[in-house]
Amino acid sequence: MEHNQTIQQKIKEDNAKVFALLSHYLNHAPDLITQEEMDEIVQSGVSHEYAFAVLLAAAFGLDIVDNADDKQLFNHYFKSMLHKLEAEEYYKNAYYSQIKIPAIQIGTSELKYEQYKPFEGFVCNDIVRTEEGRQIPQIGFFDTAFRFPAILENNRIWMTITPNEIETMKEPVEQAFGNVLTYGLGLGYYAYMVSEKENVTSVTVVESNKHVIDLFRQYVLPQFKHGHKIHIVQADAFEYAEEQMGKGKYDFVFTDLWHDVSDGMDMYLQMKQYEKQCPGTVFTYWIEKSILCYL
Repeated sequence: MEHNQTIQQKIKEDNAKVFALLSHYLNHAPDLITQEEMDEIVQSGVSHEYAFAVLLAAAFGLDIVDNADDKQLFNHYFKSMLHKLEAEEYYKNAYYSQIKIPAIQIGTSELKYEQYKPFEGFVCNDIVRTEEGRQIPQIGFFDTAFRFPAILENNRIWMTITPNEIETMKEPVEQAFGNVLTYGLGLGYYAYMVSEKENVTSVTVVESNKHVIDLFRQYVLPQFKHGHKIHIVQADAFEYAEEQMGKGKYDFVFTDLWHDVSDGMDMYLQMKQYEKQCPGTVFTYWIEKSILCYL
């Protein structure tokens, strides 16, 4: 029993260490790994993922050759944490290939394309939790520059459609049916993907930001093949959930109101409380698996 507790404590410490290292990297220097460094290591016959892992471990100050703890951390996390993604696979996505984003500004909101540099790291999927309790973040990178649509608010990236959104919304897109309610509009990725489904009758989108709604209505929605299914309500999500959701006879609800896990946990717990108003409705939440890892 005591031995198991010691192991679990070590795993918790490992999880915390990896999250802290990655958080600093992603927030302060996501483009620190260069093409030249990658080429030098890949020439020796290893995969791009392994080369990226070795360079990242070195940047974190880990000694994966002589230090047993660092080597173990590398083997447990880094080998299944990093993924080289193919730009062309994402550019084939229905939204990417059908919807064109113009460079437009309304008020403090700006619509434009941003890009990842070659070998810039970014979160690309939900955290994977292993049977023993390790929580392994999923970090992606491209070997070319990669363009993605974004909304900036006061010159800061506010909403995006990146591989992370595409991967983490696959399940709630596949599961959606009937009359769908979604909290959070963004650039309309979720609304577009579910409106394309024959078994989806309507998509009600609750969004509080008028600038975002105006940008979407004017420049994005006209490109939707099934735009007639989309109904936008300008309202606070929690007020709508409390006062209106139960009246709407929704079959499926998807909530996407947060940027990441850190600002999502409280909102997730708050929104969960409103489920009881609609006992026959299916509720899903963006990056729920990652949020549950933290909780």
